[in-house]
Amino acid sequence: MRMMSSRAVLPWSAVIVMVLCPQQLRAVVAQDPQVEQEMFQSIDRNRTSHLEFLQSLIRAQPDGEAVQALVAARLEELGLEVETLRLSPASLSLNLEFAAEESIDHTERPSVMGRLRGTGSGRSMLFFGHPDGEPVTEESLAGWEHDPFAAEVDDGRLYGWGVADDLAGVAIMIEALAAVLETSGTPRGDILLASTPAKRNARGIVGLLNEGYHADASVYLHPAESEKGLKDIKAITSGMLRFRITLEGESPDTREPGQTAFAHVAVSAVDKAALVLSALQDLDEDRAGRVHHPALDAAVGRSTNLLTSYVSCGAEGRTTRVPTECVIEGSTTFPPNEQMPEVQQEIADAIDRVVQGDGWLANHPPVVEWLFGTQGVEVPQDHPLFQTVFQAVVEVTGIEPEVNPLHSGSDIRNPKLFSDIPSVGIGPLAGDLTQAGGHDEWVDVEDYIRAIKICAKIIADWSN
Repeated sequence: MRMMSSRAVLPWSAVIVMVLCPQQLRAVVAQDPQVEQEMFQSIDRNRTSHLEFLQSLIRAQPDGEAVQALVAARLEELGLEVETLRLSPASLSLNLEFAAEESIDHTERPSVMGRLRGTGSGRSMLFFGHPDGEPVTEESLAGWEHDPFAAEVDDGRLYGWGVADDLAGVAIMIEALAAVLETSGTPRGDILLASTPAKRNARGIVGLLNEGYHADASVYLHPAESEKGLKDIKAITSGMLRFRITLEGESPDTREPGQTAFAHVAVSAVDKAALVLSALQDLDEDRAGRVHHPALDAAVGRSTNLLTSYVSCGAEGRTTRVPTECVIEGSTTFPPNEQMPEVQQEIADAIDRVVQGDGWLANHPPVVEWLFGTQGVEVPQDHPLFQTVFQAVVEVTGIEPEVNPLHSGSDIRNPKLFSDIPSVGIGPLAGDLTQAGGHDEWVDVEDYIRAIKICAKIIADWSN
């Protein structure tokens, strides 16, 4: 169906793609094809400088402050209003999200926000990426065949520490806006570019939203962990809960070094842990049968999982000693159509039923610690933001991307949960992420250039 919106006067050269939304029809307006081609040609013409900027970020990566200084200088060069803030995770106001103190790095780290004020009457867009990578250690550097900080290009791949997680995303949004400004001038809507830390629960983007920054929509620029590159759009992220359960037992009343003969008058923490593990397994199977989301079911055959990832009881080699403590750690994922507090309560109730059914546990209840929790979010495929990103990928690559629903706890959640800003994620082909235990982290150079074109088209189409 093709239709001209009655709400705006559009140039004859505009291409109108109609999207049927639940409440109304909305128009996704593409810029003049000739201007678009000039923009793409500009990106191709300047590909060396686009690549060199990303390389400069890799070389500065051992010093996070230096990376952000380069980002701020580039944004100022483009004429943006630039603010650098030092934010502490402890000061953030969160919504449907938490993290245990032990998992938060309370170091104040710099966030850089650049704002380009539009000429008026356009929609605003927030792009964000994180410049901080995994901690650099001798262990994590082991196995690298390329110098992690030399930013070498080898056989079409750019190698470097944090290049895929997520220096490429930071560079893409900046270089894309540079191309837009060079070829078509200032967009109508405000464009906000945020280079802000995310590792170790920094939640820098939430910190910037706390400061009052806002936009009509946002795009998280981050290479897909699926290693499918631009074929993936993150429009769904499952919620996640991580927990720790500590159970206690009791040694037998004996001074004998071997306690096996007295085990019947002791309480083994292993036995009590077995009751809890069985209850968690039953809950997992119960939830698998009644909790569904079409995209997750189609992708992996179920929409929720509860994983027991770690159990520690007693001490290795002490085969004749009754274990008096057992620690269980695990996590669960759940679809966006479930609410985090309700899932959290289901786990707590399952543990409580075990406690109430066991005399020892009733008097010595396990300690349950919630280590991390976040709500899942979703942007429907008929949403104007999704359609704008989808069409940009098709235009540049000729490939229709698919929604990747399998990344839990993605940062696309943060703008939605804190400021009700719809957000999707996209990025170039990349692989061997240090975060996932890989080495020689890389980004495909041609896909990096294509991602700049896609981002530039998103800016032009959305804001105008």
